[in-house]
Amino acid sequence: MPSALKASASLALLVTALALPSLASSNSEKAQPSDETAPSNPIIFADFSDPDVVEHNGYYTLVASSFNHQPGVPVLQSTDLIHWQRIGFVMTNHPQTEYFAIPRHGQGMWAPCIRYHNGKFWVFMPDPDYGIYVSTATQPTGPWSEPHLLLPGKGIIDPTPMWVTDADTGEEKAYLLHAWAKSRAGFNNVLTLRSMTPDAKTILDEGKVVIDGNQLPGFRTLEGPKFYQRGEYFYIFAPAGGVEEGWQTVFRAKDIEGPYETRVTLEQGTTDVNGPHQGAWVTGPEGQDWFIHFQDRNAYGRIVHMQPMAWENDWPVMGKDIDGNGVGEPVNTLTIGAAQQPLAGLTTSDTFDGETLGAQWQWNANWQPGWYRLNEGKLSLYAQPAHSNLWQQPALISQMVYGPSMSVETQLNWQNMAQGDEAGLVVYGYDYAWLGIEKLNDTQRLIYRTCVDTLNQCQEQTLFEDNKLLTNKDNASSAVDLAVDLKVTIQETGPRQATAQFSYKLPQSQYWSAIEQQFTLRPGRWVGARVGLFSQNKTNGNGHIKVEHFAVKLN
Repeated sequence: MPSALKASASLALLVTALALPSLASSNSEKAQPSDETAPSNPIIFADFSDPDVVEHNGYYTLVASSFNHQPGVPVLQSTDLIHWQRIGFVMTNHPQTEYFAIPRHGQGMWAPCIRYHNGKFWVFMPDPDYGIYVSTATQPTGPWSEPHLLLPGKGIIDPTPMWVTDADTGEEKAYLLHAWAKSRAGFNNVLTLRSMTPDAKTILDEGKVVIDGNQLPGFRTLEGPKFYQRGEYFYIFAPAGGVEEGWQTVFRAKDIEGPYETRVTLEQGTTDVNGPHQGAWVTGPEGQDWFIHFQDRNAYGRIVHMQPMAWENDWPVMGKDIDGNGVGEPVNTLTIGAAQQPLAGLTTSDTFDGETLGAQWQWNANWQPGWYRLNEGKLSLYAQPAHSNLWQQPALISQMVYGPSMSVETQLNWQNMAQGDEAGLVVYGYDYAWLGIEKLNDTQRLIYRTCVDTLNQCQEQTLFEDNKLLTNKDNASSAVDLAVDLKVTIQETGPRQATAQFSYKLPQSQYWSAIEQQFTLRPGRWVGARVGLFSQNKTNGNGHIKVEHFAVKLN
């Protein structure tokens, strides 16, 4: 945190759809605190970037960014703020058709905002290239309305609404506050307030800058605002300073247009929780206030933390003021009452026995129904045309890497692969590695490849191959002989680092054989590394693989 901010941290400065995925096909694991231990941070050790949370009828609903991955804008639910369960997505696919072509890494839906108002859930979603979309539902499980483009424009991000009822006339007015992305708009570090119709269908004015971070000592990249009202004050919770090195700020004013006072409320300080970045104020089941935010953990993405929050002189106090400078720092252990009926943990493993894919899965781009089929407890992935590398493959299906360590076991059956097909288990980011099968000249090869630096059009390098390990189809005695077991083990090797090691088990073998080379995970564009599956063809084949299971174990 800048020294100017530390010196003034305690002072107030005056500043001028297709159907949603079913959960039936998924087993449950927990990338969150165990029932056997006291609740602790992170509350979700998985990449739910830019979390926002709202409470209604004893349930907490969380939404997060999805960027290029589809279905988009994941929705989670909890009864105790500790145990979170996936319940679906706001979007089946991005409304812009070019998201069907190739993955638009780092684009798509950025930080969403969820509110409950007038009998409906409202999600405001920004695409930095198109503007602010709005979708509504009477239940967080959906169905969600088709996204409506409320505010077109480039660089308009991080929306947060506010509905205000005039005490004298009873008239309801509505507002939209948002930030700006410099990469599109040419500027940032300011928050703009606009009037809108209460149904969030129409913006009514050109907007007014109500907070200018350029006028605050040491401030940069002011973004991610969340609007609240408490007592006689309007509050704006917003981070500044950047995702990896920033801090959390709160602004308050008695008039929605300002002028706003400001106070830094949460910083990394002496802790290992860098950021800490944007999130949500929510009141827990026992009346305690909490601030839910994210921490950037590099290969693991942006994982979710929760800080105790209290009020002093109408200012929120977050975390614990360890060094006595008037600014809170993140805590590890949480004191929170247990819910009567906590929900199950995050869905991770999949036995593919449902009618649709589970909500742990997302594609690299807008997806098409013909890419896959679920039948008799197996996932068939139909080979799609290959690109220069997997970074450009829209039909790659994946889920998050769950920390701090995990393993995945899966089984691929190659009986229906065609000439030129390749398919495998992949760990994926700016660099990626995969272990799987390639079929050439009627022969299946077991193959391990890596691609380093996808942003510079890397070419895959083959580090291991063997065309003698897999049983020839003509000599197979059963379908079991046409399948190979694949495994990847991911382990944390530093505060923000992880490595992966791939292994394979041959048909009818009891032993795993490890690939010698270990792979260092890298994140993708605004997202953590991911683990998943693909099936593609480099000629004109139309084969497919069958996936028996996808078993995730969290260590």
